[in-house]
Amino acid sequence: MMSQEQNDLMTRTGPKDPCGKLMRMYWQPAALVDELQGPRPVRPVKLLGENLVLFRDEQGGYGLIERHCAHRGADLAFGRLENGGLRCAFHGWLFDASGQCLETPAEPKDSQLCKGIKQRAYPVVEKSGILWAYLGEGEPPAFPEIDCFVAPDSHTFAFKGHINCNWLQALEVGIDPSHASFLHRFFEDEDTSAAYGKQFRGASAGSDMPMTKILREYDRPIINVEQTEYGLRLIALREIDHERTHVRVTNQLFPHGFVIPMSTEMTITQWHVPVDDENCYWYAIFTSYSTPVDKKKMRDQRLELYELPDYRSRKNKSNDYGFDPHEQATQTFTGMGSDINVHDQWAVESMGAIQDRTREHLGSADKAIVQYRRLLRQEIEKAASGTKPFMFLDAAHARSIQGPATMDGIGPTRGWETYWMEVDVKRRRGAPWAAPVPQEIADKIPHLRAV
Repeated sequence: MMSQEQNDLMTRTGPKDPCGKLMRMYWQPAALVDELQGPRPVRPVKLLGENLVLFRDEQGGYGLIERHCAHRGADLAFGRLENGGLRCAFHGWLFDASGQCLETPAEPKDSQLCKGIKQRAYPVVEKSGILWAYLGEGEPPAFPEIDCFVAPDSHTFAFKGHINCNWLQALEVGIDPSHASFLHRFFEDEDTSAAYGKQFRGASAGSDMPMTKILREYDRPIINVEQTEYGLRLIALREIDHERTHVRVTNQLFPHGFVIPMSTEMTITQWHVPVDDENCYWYAIFTSYSTPVDKKKMRDQRLELYELPDYRSRKNKSNDYGFDPHEQATQTFTGMGSDINVHDQWAVESMGAIQDRTREHLGSADKAIVQYRRLLRQEIEKAASGTKPFMFLDAAHARSIQGPATMDGIGPTRGWETYWMEVDVKRRRGAPWAAPVPQEIADKIPHLRAV
């Protein structure tokens, strides 16, 4: 049973909290690149409990600075983009992307006041459709060379969504393989050829069996959890008969991400980023190993559910997530429509703003959650003691973090252990971009190394 102290340790991410210190040692998604398109590229951002403002200056550089002006605290989110920075609308003080005050126009002409004034500022980089910020001290870590960062822009698509609860319970849904057989259960199967852009709606690799049928009919998976150099690998096995087993391979990417198969052609790499202790955003990069991503279709599909500018779900607690008792009786397990994001959102928001883990009763199906929490607490302690935590990467180590491999398909009941790797490698070999075969996979199936 978890203590309240342990729960607080893992869920609180403010500047003075131990988990907050850990999270500040990694690049964090701060906004989608799309959010700074248009004539006025300025957006307020709340990240890890800090109120900030993100902007793109006239030279195309990004700045992320404290939201309240160092002069008298006015809101810089209403500032003017001009003269190489963001100018406060109250007295005209001007700040550049590094937070340095450039002008204090109401002061005497020979005033040196601005030279000693600097707004708190954090570095920002653009990667795979997301603007990433580093809120920690010292040199930031290198990005791992995982698929969503290696693939060309044409083969990735980024999106986000707001969830009204703590980041940890939102993440833990993604490392819980058994819930999909219930929370995401559909009583009828659709034509899998119309499944583009939808999760759990296509056919599993190596078959024409819809994923919805597999989840519905085989609801007691055997779950294996392995430690990896990036976090955890989860393998969920659903035996169909003596000859065939459905294999689903997903990954926990430390500290707060996961990598899962979306279809035979795509993976989803998703992070659960604390806004504050009671809100988070999921940021996802969809990566294609075949044709370029149809970004307009993917975006339009998601904007049917999420409203701009804050990417909040149209289905939420205020309207019971669209719950329909007739639908629950006849079509879906939840009665909340066909979008699995809504199902997940209901599940985690219904736990409360911060789940009370002192009251839960975990079972064997929760083994990945147990292992992840142990890893998280261990790394929080490392960061608190001044030691570099897991996945704080230097450039050389970052190059070795590749993949990670994912798979969703039906293979042999005897021999599934190498089958899933062969499927993943074949997909990589056939990709139009240089999708690396992770070394640990190449070592285990050497006969594919030179294929």
